[in-house]
Amino acid sequence: MAALDPWLPALHRSHRRLADVVTPLSDEEVSGQSYDDEWSIAQVLSHLGSGAEIFGLFISAGLDGTPVPGPEAFGPIWERWNAKSPSDQSADALTADRAFLDRLDALDDAQGRAWHLDMFGSDRDLVTVLQMRLGEHVLHTWDVAVTVDHDDTLPVDAVDLLIDVVDQMVERVAKPPAEPVRLRVTTHQPDRQFVLTLGDSGGQLADLDASDTSSEGPKLELPAESLIRLVYGRLDPDHTPGSVTAEGIELDILRRVFPGF
Repeated sequence: MAALDPWLPALHRSHRRLADVVTPLSDEEVSGQSYDDEWSIAQVLSHLGSGAEIFGLFISAGLDGTPVPGPEAFGPIWERWNAKSPSDQSADALTADRAFLDRLDALDDAQGRAWHLDMFGSDRDLVTVLQMRLGEHVLHTWDVAVTVDHDDTLPVDAVDLLIDVVDQMVERVAKPPAEPVRLRVTTHQPDRQFVLTLGDSGGQLADLDASDTSSEGPKLELPAESLIRLVYGRLDPDHTPGSVTAEGIELDILRRVFPGF
């Protein structure tokens, strides 16, 4: 559906990447540790599978004009997925994810453009919901893929999209630092320049004003892929590329600001 380009194709590619990583794994392997200290690989997949069902509820609400579903609808879904065996969590997650994509594929352009839902205090369109799902999907896929390949990185096509909406995640998840920080951030692949402001109210990431030529203050330079993982709490020292450089601030300070979820 043209109205959802390029986000829906990116979700399809992330699904195929997840399937390529998960399908060869044995039952013993999916019961093993994921990148997340608290979840096995199967539990990560369970989260993606239940998430596909919950995002499906959002799609229905936006099409039907009904209120956004809340925790009372989510609880039974989580309980059902938590009760599955690790092998079923793994297999069923791919099925649920595929079904969610099939449902999106079945929408026509008029439905896609007309869709809206009041979520998190704002009226959201369908593209915004797909942005949320893509971020979740890509990062949790990495949580699994990196257990197979230590040097795995986020896919380029997803990075190219998520880097321009990562400011929304910064506002949602940043924790107040011990001291206020104003940090110039330069990314590569793709090239972007931001100002990251951290204070008592959390964080804000904004495009650097072209007129701001000051070289003063802390600086962070890194691949765009690494910035996204930092914001999502996945740039630990063991998975930080050598190309990441920080001046005037320690990376551990930023890791504490973005502890992950």
